[in-house]
Formats: sequence, C-alpha cells, structure tokens
Amino acid sequence: MGDKIKRVYNFDFMYKLSSDTQVDDGEINITNDKKSKKEKNKKPIKVKREFEPYYDNRELSWLKFNERVLEEAADRQVPLCERLTFVTIFSSNLDEFYMVRVGSLYDQMIADNARENKTHMTASEQLVKIYKRTENMYRQRDSVYTELMHEVEDFNVKIVSFSDVEPVDAAYLELYFKKSVLPVLSPQVIGTKQPFPFLRNKDIYAVALLGNKNNDKVAVVPCSNDILKRLVPLQTNKNHYMLVEELILHFMPLIFSNYTIKSKSLIRIIRNADIDVDEAFYDQDLDYRNSMERLIRERRRLCPVKMAYSRMLDEKVINTLCSELKIGKQQVFHSETPLDQSFLFQIQDSLRSHKELFYERRVPQSSRYVENSVSMIKQIEKNDILLSYPFENMAPFIRMLNEASEDFRVVSIKMTLYRVAKNSQIIEALINAAENGKEVVVLVELRARFDEENNIEWSRRLEDAGCRIIYGIDFIKVHSKLCLITYQDEGELKYITQIGTGNYNEKTSKLYTDLSLITADKAIAVEANEVFQNLCMGQVMEETHELLASPKCLQNRVMEFIDKEIQHRKNGEAAYIGLKMNSVTDKKIIDKLIEASKAGVHIDMVIRGICCVIPGIAGATDNIHVRSIVGRYLEHSRIYIFGTGERERIYISSADFMTRNTEKRVEIAAPVKNSDLRQRIHEMFDIFMKDNVKARILMPDGIYKKRVVQEGEPRINSQEYFFEEAYEYAAKKGKSS
Repeated sequence: MGDKIKRVYNFDFMYKLSSDTQVDDGEINITNDKKSKKEKNKKPIKVKREFEPYYDNRELSWLKFNERVLEEAADRQVPLCERLTFVTIFSSNLDEFYMVRVGSLYDQMIADNARENKTHMTASEQLVKIYKRTENMYRQRDSVYTELMHEVEDFNVKIVSFSDVEPVDAAYLELYFKKSVLPVLSPQVIGTKQPFPFLRNKDIYAVALLGNKNNDKVAVVPCSNDILKRLVPLQTNKNHYMLVEELILHFMPLIFSNYTIKSKSLIRIIRNADIDVDEAFYDQDLDYRNSMERLIRERRRLCPVKMAYSRMLDEKVINTLCSELKIGKQQVFHSETPLDQSFLFQIQDSLRSHKELFYERRVPQSSRYVENSVSMIKQIEKNDILLSYPFENMAPFIRMLNEASEDFRVVSIKMTLYRVAKNSQIIEALINAAENGKEVVVLVELRARFDEENNIEWSRRLEDAGCRIIYGIDFIKVHSKLCLITYQDEGELKYITQIGTGNYNEKTSKLYTDLSLITADKAIAVEANEVFQNLCMGQVMEETHELLASPKCLQNRVMEFIDKEIQHRKNGEAAYIGLKMNSVTDKKIIDKLIEASKAGVHIDMVIRGICCVIPGIAGATDNIHVRSIVGRYLEHSRIYIFGTGERERIYISSADFMTRNTEKRVEIAAPVKNSDLRQRIHEMFDIFMKDNVKARILMPDGIYKKRVVQEGEPRINSQEYFFEEAYEYAAKKGKSS
C-alpha cells in the first residue's frame, strides 16, 4: 500500500484517538496529546447554525425507519411469532447501521469532521445524536422484548435464569456446564503476559473483575463457538431454555476458582465494516477477486464502534474495556435484552404447531400476464410482461433464461449480478447456456456489501463454465438489474430485455416487493446493449434516450422531468410527480422537488426508509406528501411517475434517489410503454396511497404517524391486498385453462 493508504487505514493509530474523545456541547471532540495545555483547556466555540426546516439528516431519518420496524414488534395486530421476527430485524438493522454508517461517520470525524449538506451537522454532531437515540431505542427494545417473552410464556416456552430453576434443573445445568461447556472454553485473565484478546465482531463474551491478594484483574471468556448450543434446554421442561452465555456467566466462579468474582457481565461488540474497496484495497498487482478476498479478511479486524453489555458492569471493567477496545463511553450501551436475539428463530420453531402465532401462509402465484403452456420468448415477442414479487413468482423469468440457454437461435445472454441466492437457478441457467455454446457475459459486482464471498464463489463457477466475467468499474458499483438476450430469427437480430427493481435472487423475491419488466422493445434493447458494451470497456453511458442510466444519465434526466412538471403547473395545467423507493437523500433532486412543490406541483412519495425531505412546511414543501410502508414484506420496488394524461412517463428502476445511486453507481430505469402495464402500475401506486394499516405519514414535525382509519372506511393493507388479488387472478386462470 502507498503512504496515503497507510495513513488512512492505520486502524490501531486511528481508533486509539477514540478512547480520548469527549462529548462537549453536542459535539465529540478529539483530544490531541501534542496540543499545549492552553489549547487543551480552550472551550470549543459555539456557532449557531440555521438550516431549513424541510431537511432531515440521513442517519437520524434511518433511525426513524428502524423505530417503525420496532413498532411492528409492538403491534398486537401482528401475530406473536412474527413480532419476534421484527425484534430480531430491528437489532440486526441497528448492528449493520453501526458497522457501516457509524463507522463511516467516525472515519469522517477523524479525517476532517466535515458538515453534511442538508442539516449542516458535523460528523461528530451526528454521532452524538445517534448515540443518544440509540440509548432510547435500546430502552424501547427492552420493553418490547420483555412483553413479548411474557406472551411466549403463555405457550409454555421460556428463557430462564438461575433464579427461576428448580434444584433438579440447577444440578443438571451444573453437570452440563462441566461436561459440555467448560472443556471448550478459552478463558483469559488480562495481564502483562496475557494481552487483551481480539474480540470478534458480533460474538458474545463474559467478562469479570477478579480479585485476589495482590490486585484486581479483568478476565474475558468467549461464549460463541461452533460447538456450543445457544439454547440449553432444562431437564424438567424441554421448552424452557437457558442461554449458554448466561450459563457461562453463572459459573464464572468455577472457571476462575482462584479468584473472587467482584463483578461480571456479558458484552458484545460491533466493528466498523466500512472500507472503501477501490481506495483502500485495490492492488494493481493482484487479481481483483483476490483483492476482494483480502478485503474480507481485513474487515473482520476493523475497530469497534459500539459495545453493549448486560448486568451492571463495574466502572473499572468498563474503563478497561474502553481503553483496550479504543472506544469512548458514549459508544457503550446497557441492554436488559439478550445481546443477540437470533435465538428467537429457534423459539419460533418450537411454536410452529400454533398456526395462529404466524402470518397466514402466502405462496407467490402465476403472473396474470404469462401463459404457462406457451414459450416465454413467443409471449414476450407479442406483449411486454410485468412481474410483481412476491405476489407473483419468479418462475417465468427463470423459464425464459432456461429457454434461451437451450434455444439454438440465441446468440448471447448478458446480465448484471449484484446479490444472488445461495442455490441459484439463475446461475445454473447461465452456466447451462455457456456450456451449450452461447456467449454469456456476466458482470458480477464483488463489492455487494456482506455478499462478497458468495459473489466470489459464483464468479469462479461461472468462469469455469466458460462465461465471460466482468467485475465492474473502478470507484463505481454496478447496482443495475439488467438482462439482455440476443437471438437471430430468419436472418434478423432480435432482443429480449429484462429490467428489474430487485436482485436476481429467488429467496428475496419471496420476501421483498419488486417489479420486473420483460420486453422485446428494440429501442430499449439497443441501449441496454450499449450499457453492456460500456461495462466491458470499464465505461459508463454518456447519453441515453430510452433508458435512464446513472451515473451520467439519470439524475439530470429526472431533474428535467421535474422541470417540465414545474413549467406545466406555471402554465396553469395539472402537474404531478409520484415516487416510490427505499430512500431519498440526493440533495439536488430534493431541492428540485421543493422547487416543484413551491410551484404547486402535487408530489406523492412512498418512501420506505430514509427520507431527507420533510413535507408539509408552509411555503416550501406543502405540496409534498410522504408515507412509509413497513409490513410483512420489505418494500423494495422503485417507481417514477412524471406528468398526467397522455404526457405521463412511468419508469421502474433499480435506483433510489440517493447520491450513491445517482452519482456513484450504474443504475438503470426503464420506461413502461405498454398501456396495460402502465395502468397496472397506476393501480398499484393508488393502493400504496390508500394503505391505512401499514402506512405511516411523515408529518411536518418530522415524526411518522399511522393513519387513523375513519368510521366506515375500509382497512387496506397494500401487501395483503396485492396477494389477495394475485390469488384471485390465479384462480381465474385455473378455471379458464
């Protein structure tokens, strides 16, 4: 690595600063030993900064989203075991948020502490607010978890502590600990000859303050390994369990028999996972795939950004841990909930016989636009097809790939892959096509965060089968969902293009709401082919007419469409913008939407997660309406609607309106031209806007509130509505066939 990379990624040095951080007047300040005493004692200058009330901070908006997830766990209308799932999702979301976003903010704070462009908060100011909000969220989660576990006990399933168990179970647990747990533990007393051990990301550790004749010492015992079972059933009731970490904690006196246990607790740390692959680990002397494998190894050792602990931990132990882990006390959180809730899935399994505790089983149905007995290629040649997941299944798309892999007319299949399933039928179809002599070009984005290892393995398999593999473009992720099939029919080249809002992943297609457009439109195919040609040369699209293609031909085109709506409104005509996506953070687009709102353009936005524009602010965003739908399935489809009547444009896209998507990734948005499909998307968008069960409305004060169902108003859960609709259409098709 060059000197610059060493400076930026010398983590031992960089995070040593974090143990010296102080919170002062809403900002984290980093002390520097090289400063003079006078400089150290100098109080920070308080600068009053004004920012527009219609902006929200990206990170704080995300925390609001995770609070909505926790609301689902607290909602008694949601079946009990599904509420357990939402608690788990809430916790894993928060872990990833710290691994990625907080880690990035911490790096920014140390580098330059620059201000973000909407609320003008420095990185350190954002961290202070995040830590405070996290503390509150931990308390909320503790309350929800406690209530849920009380309800679970009604079904004779319980997580117990030693104060709950009968003598016969206590004796059994002690015997179990001595025979099955103690032999596989690796306890360590910290001292000059026993340096502080490396604590793995997300693992649980028991820690204790040990006393003896000389002095107190801190001890650490790993509680997570491949041998230990997380849930230990009691002898008298197999549905009553003790968490293995609680078992280890209880028997710390047996582990450290030569010491007095003065204090003990469980801890779990979260490490930074935010590495800029291109800047930090791209090595021209290594194959890119090998560089990615090195990144994965390095990421496991990045420095901590958060620690949670149970029990009341001795201040001396907290100080020691903060010093050794190089984190500040503001990054340490007390939890009354088990530090890792993944065991709740096992609790759910023990309750499977109680069907009322789970959502009604739903199975993706056959698409209304697809005839199962007719060749997919023939059907697409006649009409465009729209698939809507998870309400309709992915089978038609997979069938199309399998047909193409066997069809002698097919010349090539080109595809971008971001995240795929572990056992992917799509990969198998591509391998089959290559083995049948087709040209198969696959861009595998190895930088899909936390899916790198899976993608590396698939890239090897595809390459071994004879596929041509591309790894992407320096400094730009390829996040588009694009597939192009080229075939020759009676001497003429023909094309089938598929553009999706979600990944080519059979598993997530049953869990995420997404749209997939399949078309034989030649104009779209020509530009799709240009996208692939550019990718093969390490370039991006400079100009498009049919597609919107970031990083150069999406943001500017979207703003042009908004400008047109502004002009139509100024001319006294109806003007409309409808948007559905995961997140909105791109300030250029946000400012243009605010301009449209001021001009009187009606704007409806269905934004699941982060939304950095606050609606309903008089004179600015009073024509913007924002809602978030959080329910059984993860809302993931992206829809752009511009205009009304005959001049209306509708696109589906892989891109959110986030700067990372519009300026730093290859994303594709495709126009929906077929009138039936346009009408279908309109109907779907209308239902999103009518949802009064799972929708929350973003208010002018920045708080999300559920809609109050008026008397006589039908209750509409959009996700359930679409599934009922899919079942009805499938039944009609079954009767007619």
